[in-house]
Amino acid sequence: MRRPFLALIALSGALLGFVAAARAESSDWALNEGGRMRLVVLPADADGKRAAALQIEPSPGWITYWREPGDAGIPPSITLAPGSGYTLSDIGYPVPKRIDNGDLRDIGYDAPVTLPLVLSGPAGGSSSGELKASVFIGLCRNICIPFQAEFQLSLTLSETAKAEEAEIVAAARKTLPEAPSPNFSVQSHALSSDGKQLSLTLTVPEGTTPDGAEIFVTGPSGHVFFGDGERRLEGNALTAALPISGLPRKYDIHGKRWGLLVKAGGRAMETTLAFD
Repeated sequence: MRRPFLALIALSGALLGFVAAARAESSDWALNEGGRMRLVVLPADADGKRAAALQIEPSPGWITYWREPGDAGIPPSITLAPGSGYTLSDIGYPVPKRIDNGDLRDIGYDAPVTLPLVLSGPAGGSSSGELKASVFIGLCRNICIPFQAEFQLSLTLSETAKAEEAEIVAAARKTLPEAPSPNFSVQSHALSSDGKQLSLTLTVPEGTTPDGAEIFVTGPSGHVFFGDGERRLEGNALTAALPISGLPRKYDIHGKRWGLLVKAGGRAMETTLAFD
C-alpha cells in the first residue's frame, strides 16, 4: 500500500514555492515540516564549471529519496533557469539504504544527505551574476510531502570559496559509490529469455557473505529490482539470480542499459549493465 501524498495545490507557502534569498554562494535554508534543504555553489574554474551541492536534512523520523525511490516516493529534481547561463551537467547520489516499512520498500536516506553537483557555464566564469534553481524533492514519514524551493544565488559576489563550503562539496563526493575495480566488479550478466530473471556474477570484496551483499538494479525509468533471489558464493565470486517483474509489455532488452548498485564488505560499487 502506497503512502498518501498531499496534493500540491493544498500546500502552503512554507511547503511549496519557498524562495531562498541569495547570500554569496550559499543559499538560505528552505524549510518544510519534513526537513530543510539549501544550495551551495563554489567559484567557477577556467572552463566555467562550478562544483556545487544540494544539502538535504530530513527531520527526525522522515526520509528522502535516491534517484529511483523504490515502491513509493519522489526522486530529487533540479532545474536551472535558462536565463542564468548555467546548466546542470552532473548530479551525484551518495550511497542510499533500503528502508522497509510494511509492504513498502524504499531506497533513500533517513539522515542528512548532500548531493554533489556540477554546473556548466561560460568559460572564464562570466555570467549574468545570478543563478536561479528550482529544486523538488519528496519527504516522507506517515505521509509524503512534496517539497519545492526556488533558490537565487548571486555568483559574482564572491570568487573565493569559503573553507566551509568547499568542505561540504568535498565531503559529499566522498559519499558516492566507487567505480568498478578488479576486486569489486561485474563478471557477467544476462536477462532470461522470458524477461523474468536477471543472472549476475560479481567479484565482491573479501569477507562478503551471500546474505551480506545488497543488490539494487534499476531498469526502465521507475523500475527498481532488489536482489532477493538465490545466491551462491565461491571464493570472491558471488552469483545471484534476481527476480524481474513489471517490465513494460513486449519490452526489448537489446541495446538497453540498466544501472547496478552493490553494497558489500563495507563498500559500495555502482556501474552500468549493457545488454547487446
